[in-house]
Amino acid sequence: MKKFTLNLKIVFSFTVCLAFCVFSGFDLPENNTVFIQNVLTKYYDKDGQNQEVKRYEINVTNTGFCRYRKVFVNGKEEYFAFNLSRFKTMDYYGTSTKGDLYLRTKNDDVIIQTRNDSRGEIDSMGTYVVIPLKNIDVEELNALAENFKKLNQTLVASNK
Repeated sequence: MKKFTLNLKIVFSFTVCLAFCVFSGFDLPENNTVFIQNVLTKYYDKDGQNQEVKRYEINVTNTGFCRYRKVFVNGKEEYFAFNLSRFKTMDYYGTSTKGDLYLRTKNDDVIIQTRNDSRGEIDSMGTYVVIPLKNIDVEELNALAENFKKLNQTLVASNK
């Protein structure tokens, strides 16, 4: 009976270790997209705009798109979108209290649409998206940059 119990403990321990090794070795893109979206939403600075924002949406999809939409109190809408496989670098200008996050792409890969503006409806392309952030520390910014980089590498590798 003792031998059976010992063998059972060994098999159970081996199975747990094997499962841990298998599941910890893979970094799924879904984890990166969820992390990125959660950080951007958590630290978003609604008051850090030139105009008062009524609502905003930040969406990072599993298919690799980053979408950012702002609706202002006066009815004006701004929409930015780009494929994260075109992501180049991330820059943060400001302090831990308040700043702007620049998400830069390789070329003119950011779709910019403006609706209900006094100058008319404008569709254009750009090379970056600016997202205002507040109360974010250096560790969170580094983790955000690392997740953007990992997701970009995964998307580029899967497109080849």
